[in-house]
Parts: sequence; structure tokens; C-alpha cells
Amino acid sequence: MPRPDPWRLAPEAYPHHEVIQTRFQDLDVLGHINNVGMAAILESGRVKFNQAVGLDAWRGQARWLVAQVVINYLGEGHFPADVVVASGIGTVGTRSWTILSAAFQHGRPIATCDTVVVMSSAGGATALPGDYRAALAQWQVRGDGVMV
Repeated sequence: MPRPDPWRLAPEAYPHHEVIQTRFQDLDVLGHINNVGMAAILESGRVKFNQAVGLDAWRGQARWLVAQVVINYLGEGHFPADVVVASGIGTVGTRSWTILSAAFQHGRPIATCDTVVVMSSAGGATALPGDYRAALAQWQVRGDGVMV
């Protein structure tokens, strides 16, 4: 897998940052945060990001489902140091959007995560309401110094 674009490894590219505590149970036998632990750390950061964006206010009016999660492991993470999960919106489509995240420990990138989220109804995927799209657009990441 190719290394991510340099802007993906810069904390300032992301509009939201969340400090997540590591846990001893996140470690593998070599003392590194294992893949399941890293997925949980990134998920915790994503949930906190969703709360900051205000997606909880849409409960009952709209429903969204995680359709894909891609994690790119860049370096070793260790306990007990905290991990900063930086997140923002990547693309916003007609029925879905992408949350881009990066995990940093001691200021060093250790993972990136791309999560595709799909708006859903009883009949399947459905179009994003205009005001929902506008809310997501306010949280887009900054790539190469410009809004994506």
C-alpha cells in the first residue's frame, strides 16, 4: 500500500482533534497497539467527531450506516501514551460521505482511517438532505492548504 499523501499526515489538515487514552488490553504480545485496539481508538475518535458535527441531532429523522472502514497502519503505537485522533469530512456524495481520520502519538502519525458512511432508510440508501450536506461541508479536511 502506498504511503498517504503528505497532507494526510499533518494534524492541522483536520478540523477536529480528540485525545483517546490507550489501554493495556490494546497491546499485542510485542507491546504494540494491535489492529483491533487501533480500530477501537479510531472508532472512538470518529464517534466523538460525529458528536462535534452534531449528527446526534439527526437521530429519528435520518439513519446512517458505516459501509466501509479502511485503516492504513503507518507506525507502532504504545501504551500508556494517549493517541490524538484528528478527523474531518472528505467527500460528500449524493447518498454517502467519507470521514477521514489520522491517529498521532507523540506528534507522529501511526495510522490513517477512511470511513464511508451511507444515509439509509427502510428502502435502502437514500439521498442526503441539503441541510445535512451543508452541515457536513463545514467540517471538511484541508488538503494541500486548501479546502477539499
